[in-house]
Amino acid sequence: MQPLSLVYRTRQPLVESHKPPLLLLLHGFGSNEEDLFSLAPSLDRRLLILSLRAPNTLAPGSYAWFAVDFDPRGFNIDKEQAEASRWALITFIDEAVTAYGANAEEVYLMGFSQGAIMSAGIALTRPDLVAGAVLMSGRILPEITPLMATSEQLSGLPVIVVHGIEDAVLPISHGRASRELLSSLPVDLTYREYPIGHEVSPRVVRDVNNWLSERLDRK
Repeated sequence: MQPLSLVYRTRQPLVESHKPPLLLLLHGFGSNEEDLFSLAPSLDRRLLILSLRAPNTLAPGSYAWFAVDFDPRGFNIDKEQAEASRWALITFIDEAVTAYGANAEEVYLMGFSQGAIMSAGIALTRPDLVAGAVLMSGRILPEITPLMATSEQLSGLPVIVVHGIEDAVLPISHGRASRELLSSLPVDLTYREYPIGHEVSPRVVRDVNNWLSERLDRK
């Protein structure tokens, strides 16, 4: 197999399938492909799982989808890097489906924090590429609003948003803002809050996996 355009780790499906469903895991700012890959044993056995490394290096073992400056007024993001990463992910989805013989109709995104931001960016601008998106402790960038797909294209797109009430990195207000925006769209939205901080708890993993399994059962 030819190397794909992003670094990643793989868990092959544990249930034999001619065209397996594909789940892409997108880590948060400063992390790497090993982070969410640790969740793979807890996720549906039917899934082909690829855990991706973001393309921008911060330090050895530390990567980002886009640079962020933090100041008292909020976040300042590198918009060009964010858009470049969005296109890198669009390219990677096509590469991965082809390379692994995955089902192009069953591609799911699961991101944490900055990875959730990227997952939302792909799902809302290119719903033709994904069957659903898991947004954990993230937000939706206003920069993607003018790029958003039409209501007809977004109709019925499954999206689950999970967020910690005690999140001190991306406060719960971001999760609730995502809920408000997504509720104005014709997507199939599931929204849940948890008494946790900026993290992925066992309960979140369980609920997200149940959500994914329900989607796969419907195919």
